Amino acid sequence: MHKILITDAVDKKCKTILETAGFDVTFEAGMPSEKIRSIISQYNALIVRSETLVNGDLISEMDNMIVIGRAGTGVDNIDTESATRKGIIVMNTPGGNTVSTAEHTMALMLGMCRNIAQANQSMRSGKWERKKFKGTELEGKTLGVIGLGKVGREVALRGKSFGMNVIGYDPVLSKESADRLGIKFYKLNEIFRESDILTVHVPLNDDTRDLISESTLKICKDGVKIINCARGGIINERALLDSLNSGKVSAAALDVYTIEPPDLSNELIQHPAVLTTPHLGASTGEAQEKVGVQIAEQIIDLFNNRSVSGSINASSIEALNNEGLKPFITLAENLGLVLAQISRGHLKNLNLNFSGAFLHSFTDILSRSFLKGFLSTKMDEPVNLINSSLLADESGIVLNEIKSNDNQNYENLITAEFNGEETKRVISGTVFGNEEIRIVMVDGYRIELKPEGSMLFYKNIDKPGMLATVSKVLADENINIAGLSLGRMESGKEAITVISLDETISKTAINKLLSTEGILEISPVNF
Repeated sequence: MHKILITDAVDKKCKTILETAGFDVTFEAGMPSEKIRSIISQYNALIVRSETLVNGDLISEMDNMIVIGRAGTGVDNIDTESATRKGIIVMNTPGGNTVSTAEHTMALMLGMCRNIAQANQSMRSGKWERKKFKGTELEGKTLGVIGLGKVGREVALRGKSFGMNVIGYDPVLSKESADRLGIKFYKLNEIFRESDILTVHVPLNDDTRDLISESTLKICKDGVKIINCARGGIINERALLDSLNSGKVSAAALDVYTIEPPDLSNELIQHPAVLTTPHLGASTGEAQEKVGVQIAEQIIDLFNNRSVSGSINASSIEALNNEGLKPFITLAENLGLVLAQISRGHLKNLNLNFSGAFLHSFTDILSRSFLKGFLSTKMDEPVNLINSSLLADESGIVLNEIKSNDNQNYENLITAEFNGEETKRVISGTVFGNEEIRIVMVDGYRIELKPEGSMLFYKNIDKPGMLATVSKVLADENINIAGLSLGRMESGKEAITVISLDETISKTAINKLLSTEGILEISPVNF
């Protein structure tokens, strides 16, 4: 009989389902870490939410563990790499919180437009202020949805049911997919200009941090209303407060914050035109029941040898048994990460060219690994080797796989190509020896670099002093150069430079470099 330990407050149906299926279940929410460590070697499965820290030290004690299940989406509290190396499957329950977050967004939208919280507080203080709290109808208003992943699509659907004109932006969703959803597909700046109400449903990364900022707010309509149920940091809180005070933004509704919990006395939280909730997007009984039931069913399927679903590392465990394949899986993911961060404009399709007989046998896992890297900076949900192809399909992404043996310089070479409406980017990589991963070409320029840490990719006019100029900007920002690679096709023409940095470059430094004569384009890349 398999033994299962549950250490967080998972819905009770989870335990009931597992016991009915014949498993021995120990359920103790809030179990101290010392106790977990002392007994964990006895168990074959561990189920947690976000409270239990499943780090490398705890995993080292898991002598009989087969699976770690997260009743929820994020796995930030689980050391997936350590689990993978020990052959332990890590599962999550993607999609379980989608409806609850979408409904909370609509609740905030209605509450913000009708001043519900403020009117309630006014009445509780003994006042009857009908004229003060005159609201705004949703019908006929333009709802701009930035990020059309699972939650964004559900919000768009609900907005349409209220008679709203729904427009949307997503860096990877195809126009055809948006058309099928009845969403008008706009460019990002057009979303800012046209929206009466703006809601964000994107992940937090270097591309989306301060996505709504002083400069983007200037583009917006006067009196725009803004909602964030995604991640704190997507909206610059200082810029939002200034725009609320000036009247540029007429109202805001926030469920997430740059620092959580936030300082509850700060001006933004206390602003009369702001509706706030303490990160409640996924906090419904139905959502918690869904993820509890889902993780139980996934574990039952696993132990009954029927299927492995919801795993974020099953393919990685399989790959660990093939020493020659492992570095190519990492290479494919890194190529996806780079291509996503250096490409601009809306995507039409992706091409992956596998040159070399060895790679031809593993195109499926290599393509999924590439998509994992590419989508991880674009999606508002975790992307893994199991779900990357599905998420790409849902977004209408076309990935063309090509097998060839036409490269004379490298025995095995992976080339990834981004074809956009405005730009095309191409990047190639290989593995030297047994595990030396290298990027060897970008947009036709021969370079050689090890993909790791923080990097700066830029194109410039090939003339004396360019590298010195860039180095000075970095030095002024106290950013140290760890290495660099240069590529050019002809003296005095366009060249490419890739600099490895000891720390992530700031937007201030990026803007300085963009204003430098001779710099044509620039992209920070982080691994």
